[in-house]
Amino acid sequence: MKNLLRIMSVVALVVLLSFSFSKEKKIVVIDAGHGGNDLGANRNGIYEKEIVLNIAKKIKALNQNQNLEIILTRDDDTYPSLAQRTGKINELKPDYAISLHVNNSPRQSTEMKGFEVFFQDNESSKKLANKFSEKFQNSKVKMANLHILRESKTPTALLELGFINNPDERDYLASEKGQTETVEKILSVINEH
Repeated sequence: MKNLLRIMSVVALVVLLSFSFSKEKKIVVIDAGHGGNDLGANRNGIYEKEIVLNIAKKIKALNQNQNLEIILTRDDDTYPSLAQRTGKINELKPDYAISLHVNNSPRQSTEMKGFEVFFQDNESSKKLANKFSEKFQNSKVKMANLHILRESKTPTALLELGFINNPDERDYLASEKGQTETVEKILSVINEH
């Protein structure tokens, strides 16, 4: 009888400890904007849809956090509609979502540069946007009425990673180094938030 009580005590302790140390996985959806026939912004044979897809796939591939699951709205050169993207986000109910884009200005070439973050009309999304702003050298943060922000029922930020018609930013975002550095910054915000 004493041995049975000891065994039951050990089992109860193991169960108790496993619950106290287990951590629920955080789920983040990464939306690579555009895709398929929708090229997004483009200059000199460099396409927004390819840059953001490469970055999204690298975010998933370079994630080392076992308590973080990264889910992509697309992992190839297809075009899920905006409704399909937000439908997937709302179905998954992640902790938050991030939509990746590359900016463009009306001019062929521009001196405009920098990272911009757009957020939903709620505090959680604004807080997430501010974290990205801090990581990317206090970039501009703005509330916007864009489909992915308006229709997502989870905190969502839309990141404009730079200007494709700024030659320096275009070359940087199209490079392996630029994409990896951008991914590392995004992952550090995800892991901190």
